[in-house]
Parts: sequence; structure tokens; C-alpha cells
Amino acid sequence: MKDLFSSHSKDYSRYRPGYPVELYNFLRKLCRERNRAWDCGTGNGQVAGELATFFEQVYATDISISQLSQAVQKENIHYTKQAAENTIFPDAHFDLVTVGQAVHWFDFEKFNAEVKRVLKKDAVIGIFGYALFRSNAETDEIIRQFYNNIIGSFWAPERRFLEENYRTIPFPFQEIEVPEMKMKQNWSFERLIGYLNTWSAVKAYEKEHKQNPVELVRAQLRESFGEVGEVEFPILLRVGRNSD
Repeated sequence: MKDLFSSHSKDYSRYRPGYPVELYNFLRKLCRERNRAWDCGTGNGQVAGELATFFEQVYATDISISQLSQAVQKENIHYTKQAAENTIFPDAHFDLVTVGQAVHWFDFEKFNAEVKRVLKKDAVIGIFGYALFRSNAETDEIIRQFYNNIIGSFWAPERRFLEENYRTIPFPFQEIEVPEMKMKQNWSFERLIGYLNTWSAVKAYEKEHKQNPVELVRAQLRESFGEVGEVEFPILLRVGRNSD
């Protein structure tokens, strides 16, 4: 798994969006037991923090110590540095496995095998993330140009799995139909700029050109977005049961 976010883990924790309550309610209702959950690629622990409200114990892993140092702290969350594809967890141990905005970095074959090993029979796996956000029409056009033309060549190849709505990721589980979900929030202009600065392609561009590319569109975005604006993230979601 690539680690592209350790260098800006504080900003990642501050500016990345969360997920709608509907997502957690959907997963909660599917779980026949709520003893132990594993949040893989937990990053700053935002998903783990939500799971901890309805699971007795949550085990959250990431390969980045820097990210884990920013993570949500609760008594029933246990953080460890572990790779997604090879953990120390016992067989048939979890009632739920979640991956938020991270599965596209994994070795799919090895990760899926690990999930099948550590999930109880008929327990649930949920992989989710969010696509490129939408705002007003003028802002959307600026963001599309920025995403595709200014920093487009700096996206890692794995980004395509998000663009393909996670539909092309191998998913050897008994798939469950999921509802369409969106996440709407009102953001300040500062939050918008902060979020753009967490993009891995922005960091890659900056490393090569010694210039932050967000500054190239800041003035345009301020005019189109204003001091406060609405953002909407389509949620990518695949859910299944471990039938093995």
C-alpha cells in the first residue's frame, strides 16, 4: 500500500469530509452482531470513531504512524500500525470490516483473502469513498479544469478506481444492494482550499514544480464559490457478506 498522506496528516484530519449518518445506519442494520469491527486504512480514525458508537470494540489499522497520531480517541478503539493485506488478527474474528477512501491503494487479491480470513461467516464488509465533489456550475468548471488539466498527470494510477465508482475493484463477497447516498455540507472558502491542498496530486505537482497549484485557481474559486458555499459528494459504496 502506498503512503501518500503522512506528510500532511494534520491537514487531512482537519479538512477531509466525513460520511453521512445514513451510511453508518445502513451498515449497522446489516450486522447480526456488533462485538468487533475492523476499520482498515483508518487514517485519522473518522470512520472508527463512528463505528465505536455502536460496536463494543473497534480495531483500526493504518500503515502511517503520522496519520494514527491524529486519530479520534475513544476507549473502545484500538489503533495499530498494520498493512491491510497481512494482519495479526485471529480467524473469524470480526462482525464488520470497513474501508473508507483507501481500498484503491490495496493489493486487492491479498486484502480480500485477509478479509475472508478475519470475518465471521455471513459477517459484513463495506468499502466506501467519495467521488469528485460538486458545487455551483462555475465552481464545478474551475475544479474540472484543475483536476484534469493542471494536476491531471500527477494523479496516481489507482485514482481510476475512484473514478470508476469502485465498480471495477474485485469484490468476491455476496454483494448486497445499496441505496444511493450523497453527502451535502456547507463549507467556508478556507475549508475548500484546505481540502484541495490534501489531494495527493496537488502534493505531487508541488514537489516537482516547487509551486502549489491550488494558488493558480484560488482567485477564480474565491469569486465563484464565495465565502461560504455548498459542496456535494457522491458516495461510492459496495457492501457484501462473507459467504465462505
